[in-house]
Amino acid sequence: MTDSLIIFPAIDLKEGHVVRLSEGDMDRATVYDDDPAARARQFYEAGARYLHVVDLDGAFAGRAVNAAAVDAIVKAFPGTIELGGGIRDMKAIDGWLSRGISRVVIGTAALENPELVKEAARKYPGQIVVAVDARDGMVTTKGWAEQSEISVTDMAERFADAGVVALLYTDVGRDGLKKGCNSEATLALAAATDIPVIASGGVKDIGDIELLARHTKDGIEGVICGRAIYDGSLDLKAALAIARQGGASA
Repeated sequence: MTDSLIIFPAIDLKEGHVVRLSEGDMDRATVYDDDPAARARQFYEAGARYLHVVDLDGAFAGRAVNAAAVDAIVKAFPGTIELGGGIRDMKAIDGWLSRGISRVVIGTAALENPELVKEAARKYPGQIVVAVDARDGMVTTKGWAEQSEISVTDMAERFADAGVVALLYTDVGRDGLKKGCNSEATLALAAATDIPVIASGGVKDIGDIELLARHTKDGIEGVICGRAIYDGSLDLKAALAIARQGGASA
């Protein structure tokens, strides 16, 4: 765990475009850019050293769909890139990590095949992230299209000793809506597990960054920032500065 909050600008890919969804609904996609690699380069030039990429089409198809766009992003962004979306077997994990992805995010497969996560974490220590995507406290799956009967804390407990590097917690009901991060639920999850937690879903403005940055010692590793950056309600450089200062305003 780093001493300061990690800011992960998000690039969500749909048919090769940079988009943001509302509540994970593929029919409610806003296109922000036709050049994902250029957008990744902009984030790096702004000071970001971590990037969160999602193959949205892959999440629904269960296999890589936007591989060409991801490869272009890897070439454009020399920092740490974590990738999720449709990564459901060891072949996919092996493939992405060999192509320059630093960390893979496993969601549906973590719910349906926890042994895969444990095997991958042993094989690739420090490179496996488990996605805990939740609606009303229950884990969702298959691109957030289906809801399971597994609670967020039960999901975390499954991987308590597996060696995963982080849990990526997303409040699906807030994602892409800029309602504000569900800090209460995120902090509750961090308190319930020893695995570092990355917050995601609904980041609204610098206030969310300030709050989360004060809780790195409580298990919060980072935060995913998407629509707020694209719409201009969150300045990436300001967010990175606040993160470095531990939540204190400049």
